[in-house]
Amino acid sequence: MGRPGRGWRGGWTVLMWVAAVCLVLTDGRRSRQPRCPVGCTCTKDNALCENVRSVPHTFPSDVVSLSFVKSGFNEISGASFVHTPNLQLLLFTANSFDLIDEDAFMGLAHLEYLFIENNRIASISPFAFRGLKTLLHFSKTYNYTAFVVLNNQKGLKKLERMDLRGNNLICDCKLKWLVEWIHHTNATLDQIYCSGPPIHQGKKINDLLPHSFDCITTEFASYQLLRFESISVETFTFGNEQYVVFAQPFAGTCNFLEWDHVEMTFRTYDTIQSTSTVVCKPMVIDNQLFVIVAQLFGGSHIYKRDSSANKFIKIQDIDILRIRKPNDIETFVIDGESFFVIADSSKAGSTTVYKWNGIGFYSHQSLHPWYRDTDVEYLEISNKPHLILSSSSQRPVVYQWNRSQKKFDRRTDIPDMEDVFSIKHFRVKGELFICLTRYIGDSRVMRWDGAMFKEVQTFPSRGSMVFQPVSVGKWQYAILGSDYSLTQVYQWDAKRGQFVPSQELSIQAPRGFSVVSVDNRVFLLASSFKGKTQIYEHLMIDLSD
Repeated sequence: MGRPGRGWRGGWTVLMWVAAVCLVLTDGRRSRQPRCPVGCTCTKDNALCENVRSVPHTFPSDVVSLSFVKSGFNEISGASFVHTPNLQLLLFTANSFDLIDEDAFMGLAHLEYLFIENNRIASISPFAFRGLKTLLHFSKTYNYTAFVVLNNQKGLKKLERMDLRGNNLICDCKLKWLVEWIHHTNATLDQIYCSGPPIHQGKKINDLLPHSFDCITTEFASYQLLRFESISVETFTFGNEQYVVFAQPFAGTCNFLEWDHVEMTFRTYDTIQSTSTVVCKPMVIDNQLFVIVAQLFGGSHIYKRDSSANKFIKIQDIDILRIRKPNDIETFVIDGESFFVIADSSKAGSTTVYKWNGIGFYSHQSLHPWYRDTDVEYLEISNKPHLILSSSSQRPVVYQWNRSQKKFDRRTDIPDMEDVFSIKHFRVKGELFICLTRYIGDSRVMRWDGAMFKEVQTFPSRGSMVFQPVSVGKWQYAILGSDYSLTQVYQWDAKRGQFVPSQELSIQAPRGFSVVSVDNRVFLLASSFKGKTQIYEHLMIDLSD
């Protein structure tokens, strides 16, 4: 056999060089393979971390299950696992966390099993588990935590099992999501029980229904400040638009406002100049707008809106011999005929009913002289028209409409209710109630029992000139003003059959409240005798969010 030639030796050299390069590249790749982090024990596909001070960012690429035991970190912050996207199982046990933050598990696109068991957890963000679209099994058992929240449960479409045993579950609005989820999922949920509140304590959460929770609360939030003082406020509809009118005694005007649909605020619409204005009462008859302007001095007058001239025109004076010191005005319709009544608070005046005759208003009936009436309220009792007069010199008097005589007859009075400044009525599920205002002492709510008004509830009054019932949708309120303290807003509790405290409003010397609805929003207007007139928006807040 001959010896190899020179060409053969050269080929051998090239082959050895290529092999050496490949070996170096292979060793390089192996050297860059992540090692098991300090504090963790790694097997082929599992990693167990104990007492680690933070969530490690690197693990061997084969690791698909990760466990944390007695961790040294106290928070699972957002995006803690974006560096380990291949995880299929994640477990936490015997840890103490102040917070599991929102998007804590973001980036775990393959996670199927999440176990958070036997931990102490102070707070969990509502969106902590957002993005876990592949999750099949979620266990959060025996954790020392006040409640569980999971606002993105609709995204857990693949979830087959949820285990929440051993938690202190307060079945209030924060847990309404779970009840709703139970009724809309095919996933398995172990039997769990409510730790509270008393109404649900000991009940199986699986047996609760979504309508068991009343999670909508409301509040009146400050919306707009009007830089003028006012003593009364009225709202009305004319020409398919909503309007507001304030009586400004010091400025001597009726100030009309309209809603600006672009700027979303109330703006000036028009004014009526007057003197010592106490009431500006709008009244729409046959698509014509009238305004009764009650003044302390110079007599009271009636104005009509002239659409062609786009202004208010005075059409009538009110008899100054009858109405000397007007204090309140009510408008009403009986059998298709339009009336208004003025309560007169002077010694020589007389509370008088006026009737529209197609041309103007004329005196129809004087109810009684010399009683110094401070307020008049029109209402229907047992489908019959009534008036209730409040007076500083006698108990409230109830008048009933006599259809044959077409006049009001004195029917009765309300016993044990001296010094009532005003009365306003409201209805709850057909039942008739009245709010009686006292300046000092106790204001009251009374209910009509079919024969008389009986006391339901008392409210301490400290300089109160108004106790106004206000209805917004399904909510019934009563607002008790005060010249010396904060205005108290009460909300009707149907279960108790009483009002309960709702909130406090800071209004200087409130004198009147009214509600107007525009652009699917509801506003409370508050007149202030010694400060700025205020507008509040009625807001609904979902406590289950």
